[in-house]
Amino acid sequence: MADLATESPEAVVDPANWTCPAPLRDQPVVVMGHGGGGALSAELVQEVFAPAYGNPTLAALTDSAVLDLGGARLAFSTDSYVVRPLFFPGGSLGDLAVNGTVNDLAMSGARPTHLSAAFILEEGVELSVLARVARALGAAAETAGVTIATGDTKVVESGHGDGVYVTTAGVGLVPAGVDIRPQRARPGDAVLVSGPIGLHGVAVMSVREGLEFGVEITSDTAPLADLVAAMLAVTPDIHVLRDPTRGGLGASLNEIARASGTGVRLRERAVPVPDEVANACGFLGLDPLYVANEGRLVAFVPPEHVEAVLAAMRAHPQGTGAALIGECVADHPGMVVVATALGGTRVLDLPLGEQLPRIC
Repeated sequence: MADLATESPEAVVDPANWTCPAPLRDQPVVVMGHGGGGALSAELVQEVFAPAYGNPTLAALTDSAVLDLGGARLAFSTDSYVVRPLFFPGGSLGDLAVNGTVNDLAMSGARPTHLSAAFILEEGVELSVLARVARALGAAAETAGVTIATGDTKVVESGHGDGVYVTTAGVGLVPAGVDIRPQRARPGDAVLVSGPIGLHGVAVMSVREGLEFGVEITSDTAPLADLVAAMLAVTPDIHVLRDPTRGGLGASLNEIARASGTGVRLRERAVPVPDEVANACGFLGLDPLYVANEGRLVAFVPPEHVEAVLAAMRAHPQGTGAALIGECVADHPGMVVVATALGGTRVLDLPLGEQLPRIC
């Protein structure tokens, strides 16, 4: 923050210098918040993209579309990755480009099979850096059990990019009898999370900003399709799955509540927040519920299956820290509330933009 004592009164109060983005209807240009996974992102989709090419498949607004093709149920998803820096503790742009799309497919219950990878390269990027990203991407694909089947490369002039951007699209097969989408959340459903939250966002931020918190925080980036398969082996009747990436757990729960017209009640003490994440967020004034994750999922599960699904999650390497953190309720439809550690209740609203930009 600039030293206010050295600023003129006009500079301090000039609204033109404010950086908090206004809603889309009042904002004539794209701002960083439009890519943050919060209210501004939702407005951008609803006001610009959906009217331009809306259709019943797109209208579901899920992480991956489920298509009936030739007698098979195919999940299809695409995502772009612009993380800065390219390498961070526990992962890299290459890992995210695979795991992010694989996980979007898995959130519809699909078994991912093939990916495409398109690279946008800035003139002047070192080939050794590009090779390192490509190797990480290939290794992540092998770990996730998917094939990089096709791709593309474009180069932009120096100063018109940020080193390397990657877009991946993926397909996978959805088993018969599986119907996972946010509209299926029902009052009585248990809300489960697969492990500690906030690690990815804090790991990226610590490297980008050169911050030290006394202990190295590593990203949780990981493929989740095997974990989902283990959960579906217990019961195919899982109502909702979502990987809480941009906007974190808070944004994901709000999206589910609004899509299903139900309420969500979260128990703050039950949410697994690592001490190092809590300390970093406390120092920086951030809410860990809004910090991005890249290897976690949130599940809405019918009450009769909760114990079995939770046991299956905890038996899997990607779900050892799974926890029951709340429930879906008929009260306050479309809203998420948090029972706080002090015995009060607060509303967990959809964030406007994103606390930490460029984290995926």
